[in-house]
Amino acid sequence: MRICGQWFSTELMHDLQTAVVRDPTISRSALARKVCERLDWKRPTGQFQEAGARKALLLLHRKGALRLPEARPSPPRPTHRPLPAVLSPLEADLSALGPIELVQVTDALTPTYRSLMAHHPLGDKPLCGAQLRYLIRCEAGWLGACAFQSAHFALADRDQFIGWNETARRANLGRAVNHARFLILPSAKVKNLASHVLGKLAQCVPDDWQARYGVRPVLMETFVHPDYGGTCYRAANWLEVGTSAGRRDGVKKRLLLYPLSPDWQAQLRHTQAVAPSQRPAQFAHWAEEEFGALRVWDERLKRRLYHLADDAFNRSEGSLPERAQSYAETMATTRFMKNPKINMQLILAAHREAAVGRCLKHPVVLVPQDTTYLNYSAQQATEGLGPIGTKADGPQGLVLHNAHAFTPTGTPLGVLDASCWARDPGQHGQVRAPDERESLKWIDAYRSLSEIQRAHPETMFVSVCGREGDFFDLLALAAQPGGARLLVRAEASRHMKVSTGSTEAPESLWDLMGRQPCAGVKKQALPRQGSRRAREAHLEVRFSPVTLHPPVSRKSAAPVTCWAVYLNEVGTVPQEEKPVEWMLLATVPTTSLEEACTRADWYAVRWGIEVFHRTLKSGCNIESRQLGAASRIENCLAIDLVVAWRITCLAHYLPLQAEPGYARCALHGLLLGSGMEILVRGGVRQDRSTAHHSAAGPCRWLAGQIGRPSGAQVRWRTRRGNALAGLAETRFRRAGVAAPLPSCPGTSRLAGIPG
Repeated sequence: MRICGQWFSTELMHDLQTAVVRDPTISRSALARKVCERLDWKRPTGQFQEAGARKALLLLHRKGALRLPEARPSPPRPTHRPLPAVLSPLEADLSALGPIELVQVTDALTPTYRSLMAHHPLGDKPLCGAQLRYLIRCEAGWLGACAFQSAHFALADRDQFIGWNETARRANLGRAVNHARFLILPSAKVKNLASHVLGKLAQCVPDDWQARYGVRPVLMETFVHPDYGGTCYRAANWLEVGTSAGRRDGVKKRLLLYPLSPDWQAQLRHTQAVAPSQRPAQFAHWAEEEFGALRVWDERLKRRLYHLADDAFNRSEGSLPERAQSYAETMATTRFMKNPKINMQLILAAHREAAVGRCLKHPVVLVPQDTTYLNYSAQQATEGLGPIGTKADGPQGLVLHNAHAFTPTGTPLGVLDASCWARDPGQHGQVRAPDERESLKWIDAYRSLSEIQRAHPETMFVSVCGREGDFFDLLALAAQPGGARLLVRAEASRHMKVSTGSTEAPESLWDLMGRQPCAGVKKQALPRQGSRRAREAHLEVRFSPVTLHPPVSRKSAAPVTCWAVYLNEVGTVPQEEKPVEWMLLATVPTTSLEEACTRADWYAVRWGIEVFHRTLKSGCNIESRQLGAASRIENCLAIDLVVAWRITCLAHYLPLQAEPGYARCALHGLLLGSGMEILVRGGVRQDRSTAHHSAAGPCRWLAGQIGRPSGAQVRWRTRRGNALAGLAETRFRRAGVAAPLPSCPGTSRLAGIPG
């Protein structure tokens, strides 16, 4: 858990709690010193950051993650009666006062400071964080007092004026100070005295602050209440840049800044890449595993994302209010989608980290990529949409292109890349430059996969593309060493010219492969698609290395060498169906019939991404989202992409067959919120006891299953409520079967089953 910028591991919190149990009289300051020693948490001056550690411990205590000993009472703070006057009423010119001194407040001068501050409208209230206090003195006596403290954490107008993003603000906030108190005694009526003191403060504060805290400030900030003019600040060249939000007392104050260095903006904007969050080593539930690496500073956004993802999975077909189940939760969901700190790529980056971890457990991972269109024509008030049809004024919506990881056997592993955009109506139908064409989506997804491949060379990642991805630039990029492999189905209409080692003149790819000898016949299972029934096809297999010649528009490009696998259906073909014909181009060496059949099996895995898109649209109802803007829909889409992956994964592992062993898997999957953490380990379809069979009937009935294998649609319908999980739990207990499985802690709670 990250608190106050430090990572508090489970081991550290366990050691702290053990120290409290062993010695109940230990002070919180002693615990704070232990924290500083363990984390090497120091100030820039080299001293331990005990104040920050005490604050972090208190936050952990309030969160219930740590139980602290009782706080010891602080000694009573002495009270000081306001002095009637520190000096006699004074009306003179500034030059007549003599030298004006700024005296730092020490313990001996603290009573004087507090007595003077009694004349301030805010009184002698405690300051926040690091602080520096001064007394203002002349030969006649004390003229006033002022104080500085740590800069405010977030101010919209200030951050915009500086050019801060969240990372830069957190990295450089210590280089700004807040002028929290400024008092000139009412009895001192000297023209230009206040602006003169402000000028002297600008000279001495940077050195004094650096001497005390080890950081040299480059910016001062202050607030001016509407009841005051703030003339002295303007006379001292302070810049008014905006107002505060007024959340504390409902009054918006004017915000003024004073730079202390000529290059103050460059210094405040300079920052190194900082990882604001870390992925937990142990996961309480599936949402934390998928989104635990979300890189945001605010932990509340993480917790909200966990909650939204779990609700989306439990009620995937529902609208946002149906998922939230209350008005307050619906408003919280809407605020999350509108939050400027959240975007689609940020959410998916966290899931991608978890998905890559699953991929590394397999020697070969297939990553089909495909495009689908999200139709929002019925939501005319939604901003940021574009045409998705052949006409600019036709259907409106968004274009989604994503790459999904599968094992060679078709097990979904997660979304590795996704991009969503709206087409520009003004450019619809126009010929664009090569670097602006929409076909670059294939190259971008391939480059993203190649980055993963270079980071993890022990696993072979293969990008699988349909005929739309058959263009020379992608093949040429995939031919470069070090990147991901490529398997693409060739498009006959492109009239690709190829040659082999024995053929010098380029010719059509289909003509060349048609002359190759048949290496064998492969049986290929074809799934149901539209009106076509599922069937088994017999395909003749031919393969050969080929050299692809660049098209006319790429004359200067070098030829690309790859392997071609040609499969065409033979035998009886059902009426009204076209024979299957695949021309596959692969950058993976293919030198035998077995390897050629493997390439065909790899391409068949591409059907999984079509099931995934159907689940996203029908199972998650992503096209029914009414959020008012395309950016908010994209944030919701990122969550639904992960939910759709879990549904398709559940459908792959748990087909709800009539056999009792399958029923056991299904019931456990539903009880465990799909329980993919256990299912991917294998060995889940072995028990075929009659006790499990007694629970299979109600499970299939509630899921709309009538004794045949079911797919993703039955899965998302099953998730409409937790009644099935409760019924399954009851059946398990009556049959004397332990559920849920002990190796998946906390999942019974997620399924809505009381312990």
